[in-house]
Amino acid sequence: MPFSAEAWLRIPCDPAEAFRRFDGLAAVEPQEMMGRWRGRSLPTGHPLDGLLEALGWYGKSFEPPDRAHPLLFGRTPGELVALDPSCLPVSLPRRWRTLAHSGAARAAFTAARPLLATERPAAALRRLHYRGLSSCAMVYHRKPVTDHFRRIAADRVLGVMEAPGERPYFFLLTRD
Repeated sequence: MPFSAEAWLRIPCDPAEAFRRFDGLAAVEPQEMMGRWRGRSLPTGHPLDGLLEALGWYGKSFEPPDRAHPLLFGRTPGELVALDPSCLPVSLPRRWRTLAHSGAARAAFTAARPLLATERPAAALRRLHYRGLSSCAMVYHRKPVTDHFRRIAADRVLGVMEAPGERPYFFLLTRD
């Protein structure tokens, strides 16, 4: 592998290069994803790059048999809350990138977080064929979004979020 785990975040790339990295990685089994994972954007020029972190995104959580929480928010593991992604517009940052990254948007999101909180799982893990390989994917329940995963190391995966009409969003997950 030409990139160390730390270099994945420091080396910005375009989506074609991100897919080259993704396609070179091994499959992940759904049971390997169980637990809580810390998330970070892989900088590719996507409107979500850095935005989720600025809003307090912590990562994702997976519990057997089919309980996945794609959006954990909070600064520390003790204060994490799962948010319902069906209430969040995926296209908003693309349309109003400057506004989405503003302090006012962060304050409004922080104020709205209790209204978006949920204890119900918002997705489930499945094994799907994607870009030539069958690997673990997280399929959202009430949104046409799928996150596909490939293994960088035993405790780190590269993910790509696919949503109709949107550019792919690349992110890294590191096991807590």
